[in-house]
Amino acid sequence: MADGNAASRYVKLRKEQAPVEEDITPGELNQPIDVPQLNVRKCHECMQVLPETYEPPSDENWTTGIFGCAEDPESCRTGLFCPCVLFGRNIEAVREEIPWTQPCVCHAICVEGGMALAAVTALFSGYIDPQTTVVICEGLFFAWWMCGIYSGLFRQELQKKYHLKNAPCDHCMVHCCLHWCAMCQEHREMKNHLSDTEASSSTTMDPPPVQEMNTEEKRDASSSSSSSPSSAKSQHNDLEMVPL
Repeated sequence: MADGNAASRYVKLRKEQAPVEEDITPGELNQPIDVPQLNVRKCHECMQVLPETYEPPSDENWTTGIFGCAEDPESCRTGLFCPCVLFGRNIEAVREEIPWTQPCVCHAICVEGGMALAAVTALFSGYIDPQTTVVICEGLFFAWWMCGIYSGLFRQELQKKYHLKNAPCDHCMVHCCLHWCAMCQEHREMKNHLSDTEASSSTTMDPPPVQEMNTEEKRDASSSSSSSPSSAKSQHNDLEMVPL
């Protein structure tokens, strides 16, 4: 049996020696918790969880056709005389982090520079070795297809942004075969969607008009309210008591 006079293993703390708890501000314990597993995309119809790689179907038609360049004369003139500027503006509209000057210079070097080199090669074809001419043409042809693939990737991003179809064919084939028409069509498409967005944002709801009473209407209302007790009293006086 343990000795009662033995020293206790527990130490009793006085009030000033007790640990000080941190102050809790009101509402600190009732904060919402962010659960990453719940932040998922769901179908609006069946409310099923969609995978991360899901892309909505591209079923929207282009607002203008591939050969509708004359519908927007401004973009048509820019694409005809300064296609590099139109290409840069289109890229900047799709990707805001890329300034339009970078794709403009790239387009001017690859496309316009390649066309100038092809024209010089054709002009001096009699003074250049035929094998050298073939090599230059093959290089220009390969560079043209690479530029078509590069510009077609941005057309694909535009299609994903507005859920557009591959019309009239694949995005890379469109730029390889109809590069200038494709640039004008993309510029018109973004311009039309931008105008629709501005029109929807500028729509305002006007409040109902404030209805006020004229002085004559106020007098009529006050006279009718003052005459109503007397009329009720007269109706009450007209009643007669009939014995049963």
